[in-house]
Amino acid sequence: MRPDFNKQGGLVPAIIQDYQTKQVLMLAYVNEEAYDRMLRTKETCFYSRSRGELWHKGETSGHFQYIKGMYLDCDDDTLLIYVEQVGAACHTGAYSCFFNEVLPFENLDIFHDLYDLIEDRKVNPVEKSYTNYLFEQGVDKICKKVGEEASETIIAAKNNDKEELIGEISDLFYHIYVLMSHQGIRVEDIENKLGERHKITGNKKEMHTRGDY
Repeated sequence: MRPDFNKQGGLVPAIIQDYQTKQVLMLAYVNEEAYDRMLRTKETCFYSRSRGELWHKGETSGHFQYIKGMYLDCDDDTLLIYVEQVGAACHTGAYSCFFNEVLPFENLDIFHDLYDLIEDRKVNPVEKSYTNYLFEQGVDKICKKVGEEASETIIAAKNNDKEELIGEISDLFYHIYVLMSHQGIRVEDIENKLGERHKITGNKKEMHTRGDY
């Protein structure tokens, strides 16, 4: 199955999406030559309308996109490409090209939002950022903070102070996420591991771990 390149002057739009987080990264255009090259190399390749030539994503920046899946829409004139993104997708240095807010979106997925913010700090350092300070200090400092926050969480629980406990657990989550980012572990890696342990068969939930949950 191939896109219908005759509908739009030889080009079809391609929506590029992170295969793990499902975040939309960018929109580009593809002609037949770029399409065939993607099938062959499993890396994204587009047609640059401004330059009038093929554009192998990452060729100059090193921010390659490795194709994990590709789909056509119902009219065969739009591509959806799932990729493993290396570095930033946007030429501005942002992970996604879609960062200019027009209407705010109420995203309740705070855990992924927090991780994405930490990852963005790693790629785009901000002066006096505490996250960047932790990255600069390295794994020993980060681990020390995780230990401190874990201890403070225990103390808050022993004090039977709900509000304090909520605050300490939030601090612990943050520092664990910094540790994950520093070590190259994504939220999806933890979700997948929990998914392996938490098997759902019909309406029966079975937990598989070293013992049982």
